Amino acid sequence: MKYIVIIGDGMADLPIPELGGKTILQSVATPNMDYLAKHGRTGLAVTVPEGYPPGSDVANMSIFGYDPAEYYTGRSPLEALSMGVKLSGSDLAFRTNLITIGNADGTVGGDGFSFKDAHIVDYSGGHISSEEAGQLIRTIDKELGTPQFRFHPGISYRHLLVAKENFGKNCSFTPPHDVTGQKAAGHLPRSAQGDAASEEAARIYTDMMAASFDILKDHPVNQKRVAEGKLPANCIWFWGQGNAPRFESFQKLHNKTGAVISAVDLLKGIGIGAGLDVIYVEGATGFLDTNYKGKAQAAMEALKTMDFAFVHIEAPDECGHLGDYKKKIQAVEDLDAKIVGPLLAHAKSLAEPCRILVMPDHPTPVALKTHTSDPIPFALYDTREQDVDDVEFYDEDSVKVGSFKTVYAPDLISIMLEK
Repeated sequence: MKYIVIIGDGMADLPIPELGGKTILQSVATPNMDYLAKHGRTGLAVTVPEGYPPGSDVANMSIFGYDPAEYYTGRSPLEALSMGVKLSGSDLAFRTNLITIGNADGTVGGDGFSFKDAHIVDYSGGHISSEEAGQLIRTIDKELGTPQFRFHPGISYRHLLVAKENFGKNCSFTPPHDVTGQKAAGHLPRSAQGDAASEEAARIYTDMMAASFDILKDHPVNQKRVAEGKLPANCIWFWGQGNAPRFESFQKLHNKTGAVISAVDLLKGIGIGAGLDVIYVEGATGFLDTNYKGKAQAAMEALKTMDFAFVHIEAPDECGHLGDYKKKIQAVEDLDAKIVGPLLAHAKSLAEPCRILVMPDHPTPVALKTHTSDPIPFALYDTREQDVDDVEFYDEDSVKVGSFKTVYAPDLISIMLEK
């Protein structure tokens, strides 16, 4: 038996007025996901346990079969695994976004503009390229790095800060995609009440973010981007902190081998922590221009020697954060046509049975531009077509009548492995 898990990050949504009160999944042409629903078994999955933030870290750990209540230590430590950055017991890792700050009307710069006046224009620095971003983060590390604070370049706008001795562990940080369009001053690092040490830490992290603007606003990379009509990545923003993660290997838990195919460090980090193979695909970007064909082919190749292939597509989530339902429609249609379709055809061609699980990790509604913890739709298909709910469409409402009803996502892998 072979197994394929396809994760459309943030694919689920709320009803959208411009789509006649339908969700993205209810509006777009997804014949391949509809086929999985009609010829498989469906239901809703709770990927975010009560009391946890609805992040891709918590949700995807759940999909991989790791209960966040037992294994979760924070988002950034998972990304550190992928980046090859080793954390000691007292190292505190932070996701460090390159963002765009500007005026309340979304314009950037102007006479007298400063960090204290800033609004968050774009959480991704205009989806800056990894090459450009690497230059900026290396400059930040040169200017702001110390033996206590080290910056590490990642992919596109997603980077890493490692702070020694749990500095700022009791502070609170806000993801920038949750507050796009809002004034930055209202969402800066916050100290724990009555904790003098965290008050000092919050001030230092805020000062570093403010200093980064002065360093980056006129950087040659950003000058070139502005000249090309692109947004500058002119500020860093900290969030997602945590200590080194804890994992048991996927093979030890399930007696199965597997591979992870993703463009983003978070999913790669989960794969590394789980002891799965992490496959690099050239041209995988995490956005609409990602190498879909390369990802599908990588999964097919992995299944020649391994039991599982986990394929993660980031683009629907990014479009949800942008609040752009048209781009999100494109992302979901591309996922269905360029990932689900080829992998479904491949599964049917195999000499042995294959099961395919398709699901988002969480909703990223375009109206909210951020994640929610609502249960998400999933479909589990077996090429032997023994278990059929005959659900007509794959979407948030249709799957509710499926035989699975509602399940806790960390249990899905075990369900998938049942004979």
